[in-house]
Amino acid sequence: FEFPLLQAATSNFGTANLLGEGGSGRVYKARLDDDCFAAVKLLFSEGKQAEQGFQAEVELLSGIRHPNLVSLLGFSSHGDQRLLVYEYMQNGSLQDQLHGPLKGSILSWHLRMKIALDSARGLEHLHEHCNPLVIHRDFKSSNILLDASFNAKVADFGLALSAPTGIRQDEIVRGTLGYVAPEYILNGSLTEKSDVYAFGVVLLELITGRKPIDPSMPTGSESLVTWVLPLLGDRASLPTVIDPVLQGTVDTKHLHQVAAVAMLCVQAEPSYRPLIADVVNSLIPLVPIELGGTLRVAETVLENKSFAALQWNVSSNDSIVYGEDAY
Repeated sequence: FEFPLLQAATSNFGTANLLGEGGSGRVYKARLDDDCFAAVKLLFSEGKQAEQGFQAEVELLSGIRHPNLVSLLGFSSHGDQRLLVYEYMQNGSLQDQLHGPLKGSILSWHLRMKIALDSARGLEHLHEHCNPLVIHRDFKSSNILLDASFNAKVADFGLALSAPTGIRQDEIVRGTLGYVAPEYILNGSLTEKSDVYAFGVVLLELITGRKPIDPSMPTGSESLVTWVLPLLGDRASLPTVIDPVLQGTVDTKHLHQVAAVAMLCVQAEPSYRPLIADVVNSLIPLVPIELGGTLRVAETVLENKSFAALQWNVSSNDSIVYGEDAY
């Protein structure tokens, strides 16, 4: 893309078009023509890491296409400015939906399971169908984006790594606190199981509605994993951890099944965690056919919220504030 085109499409990167700001740059809504919108990420230009992140994301996403991975439409290099142009995701990030003003009220249980399945399928493509396999390294709720129909796509590949041997040893740990696997923190050991751990944390977010790290919680309960793990294995306590907006709408059997998957994903020992392909196979039967799984649910039984969310008026999305690392 030519820089002047992106400059004009974002009203000169005006604050009215700002969707969010994260550690690597600012994301703007761009109107490329009357019916075409895009998200333009203007990277912070300081440092070697910024340039490496730009190159890595362009190279990686240029060769990868999958329905559950955000598409890179193009890029621009203008002086010391680097820009990435992505498809526009009308419903922001999963983090926005769970922890923003709506507090997860749009997301029914079945819709949450669909988002979990979609994002697992995105990771599965990186781990199982890319050669060499790709480790995302920063999988989190703010990097799961939702389109107008709440289809989920994994985004932000600035920290992603190709791992020909399936394992990397990093001297500097990168990622986001609360999602980083313990072995990566302790000794810099990075494998695809590190992404599985992060997926497990996101699954716990979907179940509980809680943030991975919440300083406002009582001492000892600030970490979602530390707080919830003992409760997941207790059949009596499990229903108490459900997001309050979901109370009374979740099939108990399905809750136990999802809790079991989450428990396995966040095991401290990487070898105890499942492959993401096994996670996909475990989630498919828990998602209604209408939402991309194999669960048969009568239309009268399927929560009204699912259909309300899927048919939510897209024009209302101008009010959504994107999380800080939306793209």
